[in-house]
Amino acid sequence: MVAVVGNLSIDRIAGSPPRIGGGPYHAARAIRMLVARAELYARCGDADRRFLLPRLAALGIPIRVVPGERTAAFSFEYDGDQRLMVVDELGDPWTPREARRVDRRFRWLHVVPLSRSDFPTETVAELARGGRRLLFDAHGLVRRPGTGPLQLDADFDRDVLRYVTVLKLAEEEAELVGDVDVPEVLITLGSRGAIVRAGGRETRIATRPLARDPTGAGDAFAAAYVVSRAAGHPPVGAARRATAVVGAAMR
Repeated sequence: MVAVVGNLSIDRIAGSPPRIGGGPYHAARAIRMLVARAELYARCGDADRRFLLPRLAALGIPIRVVPGERTAAFSFEYDGDQRLMVVDELGDPWTPREARRVDRRFRWLHVVPLSRSDFPTETVAELARGGRRLLFDAHGLVRRPGTGPLQLDADFDRDVLRYVTVLKLAEEEAELVGDVDVPEVLITLGSRGAIVRAGGRETRIATRPLARDPTGAGDAFAAAYVVSRAAGHPPVGAARRATAVVGAAMR
């Protein structure tokens, strides 16, 4: 059993009409392909529930909604694998009290911040309490919490990594974060695949370029990886399975 925890967002891609985004949504797209037992803990501003929640519910994964005041919002433009991203609005930070909403039966958690402000260290510590295993997205380390063009830096609390089992990073995030003492590291390389570092070994995972908009592919990959690890697959096998799932989910 796996739980996905994070904020929903309203995304605008290359001037198109607004659509649902955020980690719980993109993770659910992969989870439904695996027919896995999972639950989404999703948050957005109450005013945006009518727009976002039916679209999330349509994926068929059970949802627990955490009330919020603000909904994260982003604008995107793509040039091949290169993405220009503007932060239009930040979502609400999660508190330790809100972290305690996640059912203790879930032993693997996919924690999907959209900004460094989403999950403070004390909240991540609460999510990991009791020996849970967390896959944490590096958006929560390097994305500066502010509106305007997305800015990345390495000014994060490295203590948060104490609570992380798997750290998922995009290539540019990996360059900023540097070496980390985390059991498993996933580095996504866009159309060039991914790298898995686990057990003292580094393995390259090949993939095929996606034929459509890649927004959310990293979240889908991470979710499929967590589901596979929870089912007993080793890290490299889980990454290969996740790559295949992303190819199917993002058609």
